[in-house]
Amino acid sequence: MTSQVSSPAEQADGSGGAVVGGQRTAGSPDGKEVRRLDRVIIRFAGDSGDGMQLTGDRFTSETASFGNDLSTLPNFPAEIRAPAGTLPGVSSFQLHFADHDILTPGDAPNVLVAMNPAALKANIADVPRGAEIIVNTDEFTKRPMAKVGYETSPLEDGSLAAYNLHPVPLTTLTVEALKDFGLSRKEAERSKNMFALGLLSWMYHRPTEATESFLRQKFAKKPEIAEANIVAFRAGWNFGETTEDFAVSYEVAPATQAFPTGTYRNISGNLALSYGLIAASQQADLPLYLGSYPITPASDILHELSKHKNFGVRTFQAEDEIAGIGAALGAAFGGALGVTTTSGPGVALKSETIGLAVSLELPLLIVDIQRGGPSTGLPTKTEQADLLQAMFGRNGEAPVPIVAPRTPADCFDAALDAARIALTYRTPVFLLSDGYLANGSEPWRIPEVADLPDLKVKFATAANHTLADGTEVFWPYKRDPETLARPWAVPGTPGLEHRIGGIEKQDGTGNISYDPANHDLMVRTRQAKIDGIEVPDLDVDDPDGATTLVLGWGSTYGPITAAVRRVRAAGLPVAQAHLRHLNPFPGNLGEVLQRYDKVVVPEMNLGQLATLIRAKYLVDAQSYHQVNGMPFKAEQLAKVLKEAIDD
Repeated sequence: MTSQVSSPAEQADGSGGAVVGGQRTAGSPDGKEVRRLDRVIIRFAGDSGDGMQLTGDRFTSETASFGNDLSTLPNFPAEIRAPAGTLPGVSSFQLHFADHDILTPGDAPNVLVAMNPAALKANIADVPRGAEIIVNTDEFTKRPMAKVGYETSPLEDGSLAAYNLHPVPLTTLTVEALKDFGLSRKEAERSKNMFALGLLSWMYHRPTEATESFLRQKFAKKPEIAEANIVAFRAGWNFGETTEDFAVSYEVAPATQAFPTGTYRNISGNLALSYGLIAASQQADLPLYLGSYPITPASDILHELSKHKNFGVRTFQAEDEIAGIGAALGAAFGGALGVTTTSGPGVALKSETIGLAVSLELPLLIVDIQRGGPSTGLPTKTEQADLLQAMFGRNGEAPVPIVAPRTPADCFDAALDAARIALTYRTPVFLLSDGYLANGSEPWRIPEVADLPDLKVKFATAANHTLADGTEVFWPYKRDPETLARPWAVPGTPGLEHRIGGIEKQDGTGNISYDPANHDLMVRTRQAKIDGIEVPDLDVDDPDGATTLVLGWGSTYGPITAAVRRVRAAGLPVAQAHLRHLNPFPGNLGEVLQRYDKVVVPEMNLGQLATLIRAKYLVDAQSYHQVNGMPFKAEQLAKVLKEAIDD
């Protein structure tokens, strides 16, 4: 979905709190009360087969087309198909949308749609008192409730008295709406998520045309199924409009003042990263080659890039992680923009080939969509625990630049930046995203092609060194004096034949060398090349002359920024800085850290960036961390910052 917005403005409001507003507007055509809110947080939850991700995605798409700012948090089980009706099988999708600039999917839902007892039990602890809860009463029978430990029905025993409970027989109403389609009950029940989507679309005045168009396209080969889903969707809308249980609907106006003028679309982190890789290859005038092995949560990039052969993209689904990166490095040797995508376990398998890329000094992008570890860990949950692996996870001295995006949309720019470094300095580069960014989404301003950076490279085409006897030869390791990058010679170029391999190279000639002095020189030179990479200075947001700095990296940007807004709104001064480049660090980082009495580093690991900061800059950084597979909450971090300031 794309939409036009205008009139740039900044909002100082915090992100992720309770619904604010309640101002009455004129009644709706059905005579019901309409209340205007400035933001709302909705969570759809059900069995992994109930279509909660699709439901959330469609509601998000309509919200994006309406012009709200938004942020999403899909959350699904690791099992391909967990046992139905069990807590491990619960899938959820949370959406925070607003009429102003927001930064997170929200701390707690104002509306919970629970499709079964497991969904209710798995999510009720996150729901604040007074929130709306919509439950599918058809599923609250003895057996499903017993599966999750309900001895009595929570819909009847008073345990939900603190909430605005809306019992709705979603399954029965859906089957009744589809009685003329000749579907079996089981087939008709599959559309109950569309009934729920229609109901929520009525409650929050969402557009509907695009969803109906989507369903017709999705089920183009089964038009009767498409129409059944559309009828269920409309039935949900009509139910909201006619039932007395929903006496109020809500409006959240478009965020017309939240963004600069431009054309926007909703985009996930993995999709933005895929587009960034394509843009990088186009700006470099190089074919893009992806050598990859499917792994959660990185597989979407392989799926997406495989659709774009028209841009010169070649994708190879290898038999394993080692083959994937080997092919990508081979493509880089052949003159392509080589990319491999994976998650933490795959990085471990790719480590020897990454070291080979360091030795060969060829451009290669290693995209690591981090997830919970170690080993297989938590495949569908987020974490930031691969930083030290990216920094040091190879044998020998094998330095690799590291770039980390901060938001789903920023994955596009981070991919371009990583490609710039790889191509300019002839080095493998780590791009560290994570599951939170990969699956989450937000509005993205579609850039003008003319504004994208020029990444064109010059391949070596002729001899570059003259021997003492006057003979002109090609030295594959004769370096650019500014970048220390070696020349990139495409195989088959006449006169530029040279040896490659993992054994140490002689400086200049690239011949095999076991000379200790030469090895010392090459190790130091490769390190100097990485240390000399041009990265922007670190920007610091410090409007109050604070004595406490909160320093983050990667996907903690949204929760940290929302927390900083809350702390400042409470009258407390705090400074904020966020790192994109983790190797090398920005040149002014040391000076920035020395300006503050306290430095707080929130991370979704056990303090990996804090460890690096302490070691390099001798700063007593205070680490605050969690590794529960979920992103930080804004209020959680605000409390930590207040305690640090007051301490």
